[in-house]
Amino acid sequence: MSRRADASAVPDLVERARAGQARAVARLVSLVEDESPLLRPVMAALAPHTGRAHVVGLTGAPGVGKSTSTNALIGALRAAGKRVGVLAVDPSSPFSGGALLGDRIRMQDHASDEGVFIRSMASRGHLGGLSFTTPQAVRVLDAAGFDVVLVETVGVGQSEVEVAGLADTTMVLLAPGMGDGIQAAKAGILEVGDVYVVNKADRDGAERLRRDLRNGLSLAERAEGSWKPPIVLTVAQSGQGVDEVVEALSSHREWLGGTGQLAVRRARRARAEVEAVAVAALRRRWEIGDRSSLDALAEAVAAGETDPYAAADRLLGD
Repeated sequence: MSRRADASAVPDLVERARAGQARAVARLVSLVEDESPLLRPVMAALAPHTGRAHVVGLTGAPGVGKSTSTNALIGALRAAGKRVGVLAVDPSSPFSGGALLGDRIRMQDHASDEGVFIRSMASRGHLGGLSFTTPQAVRVLDAAGFDVVLVETVGVGQSEVEVAGLADTTMVLLAPGMGDGIQAAKAGILEVGDVYVVNKADRDGAERLRRDLRNGLSLAERAEGSWKPPIVLTVAQSGQGVDEVVEALSSHREWLGGTGQLAVRRARRARAEVEAVAVAALRRRWEIGDRSSLDALAEAVAAGETDPYAAADRLLGD
């Protein structure tokens, strides 16, 4: 389907994606990234087929082995018969605006596997470790029938906690020598993780890091019957401990479904998604049709002739 194709081609494209055709899935993700005018009919066609995939966010500081861990997870999930979609959010190229790292070299072991779809997405400067379009791309993979969707975030440190708002299950990776438990607490990751993985556990300090994590997590206030995040030691390079990670992810998914928290998380995610779409639409309206009005109001605020709240009310037509 060409970039100028009309909405009549959308149902066929969606059906081909749902039938497992990788090129159709890739085309839909491209429409998402390009913020195509066809995105509205695409999302409308996908909506009835979403809500089945287990969305897992992988986050952690640079150097902890996120891509290697993702590669190992893909192998373990495929061995369990799961279809796996991967969105690897990379820093944007300052020249092209595209994903700087491209499809991760470490994941190319699965490039020829029809049960695996891997796509790098540029963050385009968006803070929080995710691309603005990531939630819609997750919907594409969900509707395309992938059992698990792994979202690997940019390694940007403290702002990576945004992934917790996107995923059903948030997996936080750490490694010995990459920072102690106090630094982890400062990064806020002790508040967002559902499963903690200490990778590179064959290095000195792995047990100490696990102990620090356990101590930190024990201090957190949790309601009666709430999920208690497990801490798993892995050596992703060799696959050691990866099956235990898969088991922990599965256990958390079952807990979410059994307690009703899955619906709560997904409703919260949908609310944020609706809000983001609405705000983006407002910004486009201002840029295209009402830019002069916005500029005039900004000048009036700067000159002290009005205040920002009054100006915002006028801009929104209230």
